[in-house]
Amino acid sequence: MKPAEDKDYVQSLERGLTVILAFSDKRPRLTLGQLASLTGLTRPTVRRLVLTLARLGYIRAEDRAFSLTPHVLALGYAFTSSLNLAELAQPHMEDVTEVTRHTCSLAALDGEDAVFLLRVPSRRAMAHLLLTSTRLPAFASAIGRVLLAGLPDPEVDSFLRNARFPRLTAHTETDPVRLRQIITEVRERGWEVVDQELEEGVRSFSAPVRASGGRVVAALGMSVAAGSVGLPEIHSAYLPAIVKAAGAISSRLGASYHPNGQRENTANA
Repeated sequence: MKPAEDKDYVQSLERGLTVILAFSDKRPRLTLGQLASLTGLTRPTVRRLVLTLARLGYIRAEDRAFSLTPHVLALGYAFTSSLNLAELAQPHMEDVTEVTRHTCSLAALDGEDAVFLLRVPSRRAMAHLLLTSTRLPAFASAIGRVLLAGLPDPEVDSFLRNARFPRLTAHTETDPVRLRQIITEVRERGWEVVDQELEEGVRSFSAPVRASGGRVVAALGMSVAAGSVGLPEIHSAYLPAIVKAAGAISSRLGASYHPNGQRENTANA
């Protein structure tokens, strides 16, 4: 709590953050009474804070309870940006581009989208280059699914309840139940390959970038033309290069890396 003489301390900000931090994977939905009990604030104060946070897009009402929205990830995105992540990642991405001759991308999750933080192009980059800050729908892209797999289960469930899943190609998976299974599989193996679900004729693949504690802060990915690079070649040559680079970046962020989050000395190769 603030010292009595600290006139610059904004107690309402402290209280708002206290309300946000009351939610967890074990407490994804909370009533006003539960929030008051957990935060030590009065019920009227909690009500005003919750209504303000809801108006700002950080909290949503669900019957008589409340839950966080994916917009809270914007706070984490600001932290990720402050880590100079792109600066740390660039030399490793340049190595991948040199080996594979394809553009390497770094992205973070923002709401329902994967947002590119950095792209290192190759000399023979695909004609439809995506620029930094470009957004891709997370549900249909390899890099987006890796980011979704890094979320706690309640946030994944919230995403699947509220996001839109338009059919982008004949191959796009739009069933929320099946998407939940896919996200679980991505989390277990630690990488994803998407075959023409986002765009006809384009295959993409990705692996997570982790910080200390194993949390996913970004994802490294690549796209190739389906007509020139087959799935066997992706699995044997291209994907291992992405996983290796993601591991190197994660190590620089303090993570003992295995793509599915296990420590290297306990993970199955």
